Amino acid sequence: MKEILQYLFDHQTLSKAQAKSVLLEIAKNIFNEIEVTAFVSVFLMRSITMEELEGFVEALQQLAPNINLENDGLIDIVGTGGDGKDTFNISTLAALVVAAAGQPVAKHGNYAASAVSGASNVLELLGYRFKKTEEQLKRDLEKSNFCYLHAPLFHTSLKNIAPMRKNLGLKTFFNLLGPLINPARPHYSVIGVANLEIARLYQYLLQKKNQHFLLVHSLDGYDEVSLTGDTKLITSHGEKVCTARSLNPQPVRAENLYGGATPEKAAEMFYQILSGKGTEAQNAVVATNAALALETAGQHGDYAQCLELAYKTLSDGVALQNFKKLIQ
Repeated sequence: MKEILQYLFDHQTLSKAQAKSVLLEIAKNIFNEIEVTAFVSVFLMRSITMEELEGFVEALQQLAPNINLENDGLIDIVGTGGDGKDTFNISTLAALVVAAAGQPVAKHGNYAASAVSGASNVLELLGYRFKKTEEQLKRDLEKSNFCYLHAPLFHTSLKNIAPMRKNLGLKTFFNLLGPLINPARPHYSVIGVANLEIARLYQYLLQKKNQHFLLVHSLDGYDEVSLTGDTKLITSHGEKVCTARSLNPQPVRAENLYGGATPEKAAEMFYQILSGKGTEAQNAVVATNAALALETAGQHGDYAQCLELAYKTLSDGVALQNFKKLIQ
């Protein structure tokens, strides 16, 4: 590790092969916590390159099992996190709405690394039991059109660095890897990114994989559609900037998106919104993100129809009833 660190401290970047090799060695617990923290810290001081990102992704895909859920329509809705905005769990709620609206979801997530509450925190607090085998995940899909892949169960090689990430309390390059290493390898991905530089890296990488994707970045810094300002949308076919009003006429302010001070408060808010009892602003943000995912899957009409379907799924209690099937 000393040679690699010195190489990086000399302002060099890693090749794809080097990046893959280092991460494989980190996963084998060859290095101590100080060495790993130093390595991770390099990427807090400069941007990750395309080759480095690709190498890290290949390493984790090699280490994780390949989960075959025998479903070509799977979609994942996920964000990089690390935007520092402390929002409620928008992408997870949107994923549950999408599943209840008829599009199968294989969501990949984790406990919060730098936020108050991640997808795994809130789902666990609400009674969801994490599944590990293909059979268990398929049963969840059959019951509710939704399955959840809790990252630590599938990326066990990284368990030794989880405490380090939590202690750092900062976004690291691991935030960037999560959306790209779903073991179910869904055909469609909606990925929220915290800045446009990351969006470009994802765009190039996903285009190489020939994957159907939508990258979402709110220009005021959110890794999802916040409706607090303009949003950049990027697909394999092109990109555009949408005003908040063009996506949803409901006014939304930053304070409307606050997710709570504790995981318990976050879970309480999550359930209230899923029950159709959220504020107009909360419902609007969830429905908008769900609608974009439904549109990306291409089976539910145009954006206006998808937005109407998302709202109806939320307000009619369909999303809540579908979630209850999942936790029974």
